[in-house]
This record gives sequence, structure tokens and C-alpha cells, in this order.
Amino acid sequence: MTLSIVVPPPAELVPFLPPPIGKAIAAMQRDIWQSVEEIRLRAGRPVLMVSHLKQAFLDPDGNPTATAGAALQFSARDAALLMDLATESSAYALQEQLASGYLTLPGGHRLGIAGRAVIDRDRLSGLRNVSYFCLRLAREVHGAADRILPAVIDRPSSRVLSTLLVSPPRCGKTTVLRDAIRQLSSGAGGLGLPPLQVALVDERSEVAGSRNGMPTRDVGPCTDVMDACPKALGMFVMLRAMSPDVLATDEIGRPDDVAAIEEAARSGVAVLATAHAWGVEDLVSRPATLRLLAGGHFRRVAFLDRSHGPGTLARVCDAQEIFAVAGVQRQRSLQRRLFAAHPPAERRVVP
Repeated sequence: MTLSIVVPPPAELVPFLPPPIGKAIAAMQRDIWQSVEEIRLRAGRPVLMVSHLKQAFLDPDGNPTATAGAALQFSARDAALLMDLATESSAYALQEQLASGYLTLPGGHRLGIAGRAVIDRDRLSGLRNVSYFCLRLAREVHGAADRILPAVIDRPSSRVLSTLLVSPPRCGKTTVLRDAIRQLSSGAGGLGLPPLQVALVDERSEVAGSRNGMPTRDVGPCTDVMDACPKALGMFVMLRAMSPDVLATDEIGRPDDVAAIEEAARSGVAVLATAHAWGVEDLVSRPATLRLLAGGHFRRVAFLDRSHGPGTLARVCDAQEIFAVAGVQRQRSLQRRLFAAHPPAERRVVP
């Protein structure tokens, strides 16, 4: 498997960052920039860079440093400026998205935010005094889906089998999904497939990174994108309007997602989707994914981890195998709890 990593240039992010931080990032050496996965900014604290294997503070010249005192400091004024730049001075108009805890920047980069919560009727309605940011860099990895695609294509019928990509956060689900879309839309010739019509519902603009309706990431020549639309609504619209061979979306899990995916199955459209879960038992404990798996709406489940970097394929299962594995894991979990509650010295044999 040959991977080609397309790293976004620093210039893509500089316009949305306070000048000292933008200047440091622009000066960063290319090999260091290529390894960065996240930039963490906390008011009154040093700027931190996070990569796959390590983390380091960022100094004013764009160099990593282990010393907090030598690092570039992120001030409360920087935090206010970052919010102004990221929202293009329209924070009020974006309150609903801010309440979800993130903003999506052009190019598909996710800016996680935290601050003082505004609560309305037990609901988070907005954020004030935003002082904490987690900037997750979006990058394309051509070839990231190479190991998964052979398992999700039925060779005799040359059809894509509906597949769910599963992992904890920061394990490369979106990156693998994007590359699978690109390859299917371009024609996976080595697997006997012509270019397929792919409909992508990109609720958070993180897969295609659309800007003014145009993707900034390579999602293939035969992909139609419904950008910034709630997943369930977007899936129903794309099924009716675009007649896709494959319907793709990121991070399913809400009850209304289930109805849309069931409709795709009734229409004979394959679905590629991702979901958060820490393993098999966690996956089937979630009502939405349990219903979809039990109903046979996904034929394959691919588990990803970070054992060899984000997007590592741990295994691919037939969806029906999931329940057998989950049953064994649940039984072992119960046995562990019993052992913890009643250590051997406390157990008695009852005649």
C-alpha cells in the first residue's frame, strides 16, 4: 500500500489565526508541519502542537520546544481575535454551531472551542468568553482506503457493500472515508469497478472541505456534495435528487440517521458511513447502530485504530459476526465484574 499525504499549506490557516501564531506556523519547517495533527490554544498558556507520537510547545520562530517558558504564549486578547477571525465577525449568526462546540474552517479543519456555557432550559444555547481551542488539521491521504476497499466490494456483482467505519476519536475515520469516496468516484479499476456516482452528505464540511459550494479536498470526479446540511435531511434529499450508487456521510448515531439509511437500503443504494465507538460492545450498546446492524443495513464493519498511525485498519468483520463477538465480550465483562465484587477469598461453596 502506497500512501500519498496531501498536507494543507500553512497559508490555508494563517488568515484565521492571530498574527504571532500565524507567523510561527508559516515559518515552521515542512517536515514538522507535516507531522502536526492538532494545535491546542489555551488563554494564558503556551501554544501546544500534537502529533501522532509526541507533543511539543511552539516557539515564536516556528520551532518545537519542550520548555513552556520559551514557547509562544496565547493571550485572552488572542482568543478574542481568533473567535472574530474564525467566525468572520459573525459569531452571533453562528451561535447554533458554536453551541455544538466547534467551527469548521475552510478546508475542513475543525476548530473545537470551550468557554463559559450559556444554558437555556437545560440546553446549551451558546458560549461566551471562549478561551480554549483545539484546531484539528484536515489532510488528504491518498491510499488510506486501499486495505478496506477489497473487503467492501462484492467482486461477482461488482457492487459496493454497505460499510460502517468505526473507531474512537482521532483514529482517521474521516480521512479513510474521504479516500474511499475518491477511489469509488474515480473508478477502482484494480477491483473491477467503473466510476460510481457518489452522493456525499457533509454536515460539518470536514470531508470535502467545501468553500462557496466547491470542494477543496479531492473527493473524486463523480461525487455530488450536500454541504452543511443535517445528515438525515441531506441523505433523504440526495437519494431523491441525485440517484447515487453510493451514499456517504460522516459520524452517524442519531435516531433520524437510522430512517435515512433504512431508506437507502430500500432503494438499493450502498452506504458508507462512520461512527464513534471504542469497540464491538460499545458499538452495539448504541441504539442507532444496533438497529442498523440488526436490520442488516450494513454488511461490513471496519474497525480502525492508531497502532501504526491514524487510519490503521485493525480488522473488517461481517456485520452479523458483530453480535457473536459482542455476546462473548459482554459475558467476559460480567465475569470480570463478578470477580471484582467477590474476590476468591470471599467466595463460598454452597452445598
